Amino acid sequence: MIVSTPEGQRIPGTAGQTVGPFFGFGLPYELGNEIAHPWSPGSIVLTGTVYQGNGDPIPDAMIEIWQADSDGTIPEVRGSLHRDKYGFTGFGRTGTSDEGRYTFWTRNPGAVDGKAPFIAVIVFSRGLPDKLHTRIYLPDDEAALAADPLLASLTPEERATLIATRAPDGGLRHDIHLQGEKETVFLAY
Repeated sequence: MIVSTPEGQRIPGTAGQTVGPFFGFGLPYELGNEIAHPWSPGSIVLTGTVYQGNGDPIPDAMIEIWQADSDGTIPEVRGSLHRDKYGFTGFGRTGTSDEGRYTFWTRNPGAVDGKAPFIAVIVFSRGLPDKLHTRIYLPDDEAALAADPLLASLTPEERATLIATRAPDGGLRHDIHLQGEKETVFLAY
């Protein structure tokens, strides 16, 4: 590919790169998947699997999440990469296992400005030219989900890709499909 500069100079373009699978060299940090301390009051497990378009799990993806605390406040804790095992940071990062599974210890996010509670998610994976943004909504408040502008703009099938399921122990389960029939809705920013 040849690129033209504003001055009219023609130079060869730089080859494109994908965002993975090299996350293990600098992005993981100690307790990165513990947004809330495990088994602390109000803590839950958020888990799921990241799938390729053909249905195979992705063993080397990385997931980041951001969220409000249970009361809807946005955490302003400094040093979210340095866990103290007590504070709720609202941010976490983890890689997937060999089976494509991710797990976070967190809390149920509360409503921010009266909107349906959700967890903001970024997915990094091999073969992606850029990260993917999505959301995980809590399944509990149908009225809040129905009033959410994003969810209201989607078909029922698309909407289902953004709503987690509640586990019997109170945790959340949410799979992410990068392509295919069950493709998760991704957001453009």
